[in-house]
Amino acid sequence: MNITTREKVLRNSLLMSSMLVTALAGCANNSSVSSSNGLTGDIVIDGSSTVYPITEIVSEEFETDNPNVRIAIGISGSGGGLSKFCAGETDISNASRAIKPEEIEQCNQNGVEFIELPVAFDALSMVVNKENDWAACLTANELRTIWSPESQGVVNNWSQVREGFPNVPLNLYAPGTDSGTFDYFTEAINGEEGLSRGDITATEDDNVIVQGVSNDVGGLGYFGLSYLDENLDELKPVALDNENADDGGDGCIEPSVANVEAGIYQPLARPLFIYVKTTSLERPEVKAFVDFYLSEDNAVFIREAGQIELSSSVYEKAQARLREKTTGSVFVGVSTIGVKLDEVL
Repeated sequence: MNITTREKVLRNSLLMSSMLVTALAGCANNSSVSSSNGLTGDIVIDGSSTVYPITEIVSEEFETDNPNVRIAIGISGSGGGLSKFCAGETDISNASRAIKPEEIEQCNQNGVEFIELPVAFDALSMVVNKENDWAACLTANELRTIWSPESQGVVNNWSQVREGFPNVPLNLYAPGTDSGTFDYFTEAINGEEGLSRGDITATEDDNVIVQGVSNDVGGLGYFGLSYLDENLDELKPVALDNENADDGGDGCIEPSVANVEAGIYQPLARPLFIYVKTTSLERPEVKAFVDFYLSEDNAVFIREAGQIELSSSVYEKAQARLREKTTGSVFVGVSTIGVKLDEVL
């Protein structure tokens, strides 16, 4: 994908505005709007920048067959998207983490019932500058040394991370606090969601992380696998050595589809979700879109977005949650770190 996330959002916004104007003009002329299969209407989505590429591709394919269904997709991070969702402002929320108890309470207060649906797996990917020839692999302990709150103002040079690393300033680039990627990374590495040093460049736009690290020889950042795949010409991936694993670890494991599927890229492999408002599902266009999204036949779109598709059994369980309108979250009091969806759905 050569179009940046920011450009895609702008394109979708402009397309949405244009189509709405056309639709309103048609209504003014007493013309009915209907697609070839009768679906029409608007679907509003917001949330995770990591899930965005999947939803964007799925939306484009769905709109091809349903030209009078207009889908607007925003990127305000998992937290920002769920805040809008629980306020009743959107139909669907993209999320790279499970919904939090306080967000569930907000939904309850506003009468928003939802269905939680896993859609893919992702590998949180650490990246460095192309000229960085020393940090090909980092251990989980080294990552804690780099990112823990205690390191703020203290660990500022690569030479402090590992003996033998060069005397190069260490500069950190990361998703902002509204990002599910930030929440998951901090819990997986520092042991507590949101626990991180504050002297970093934080942003809800993953392209800013790409630009920052690609222009900074001492830069280190992280984001979802799809953004790594898009920017391999600009950045280098860092392998993860989880030396604290019960079996002693698997050595240096790079973020990749194959390594996530093999279950060895831990603890930075994670499930991705969409949250769907139950009242929105009463509208035929929303129901058709979510069915399309969850079809195993459309898993090719997950792969096209650079993410990892679900297993057949998890697709079946997700489809059952949708079909039976099973509301709420299975992750209340349950961490998604190292989770096996087959066991919790």
